[in-house]
Amino acid sequence: VQLVESGGGLVQPGGSLRLSCAGSGFTFSAYSMRWYRQAPGKERELVAYISSLGGTTKYADSVKGRFTISRDNAKNTVYLQMNSLKPEDTAVYYCNTQVAYDYWGQGTQVTVSS
Repeated sequence: VQLVESGGGLVQPGGSLRLSCAGSGFTFSAYSMRWYRQAPGKERELVAYISSLGGTTKYADSVKGRFTISRDNAKNTVYLQMNSLKPEDTAVYYCNTQVAYDYWGQGTQVTVSS
């Protein structure tokens, strides 16, 4: 199982970014996917969840209405569209799946700063 995130960067408050996570080594369409984030000095927190076929999504209260998780099973990719970004969204973002065990990507840094 391999998960590779991309799309992070530096953005001003109020801006947008779209993160991508490409999965391989497993039947992508059979598994739910999650985005987590970890800010310096804080624990890793769950940001968003999407079911295997995309019919169910869930969000942390802190991002509800601003972030959207989606997936393209034909491309084995899950996305996190982040709008109205705030400085407190600054963190390393990780995608995750549970295929018997927890698997994580390497993370992508998102920095929201003016």
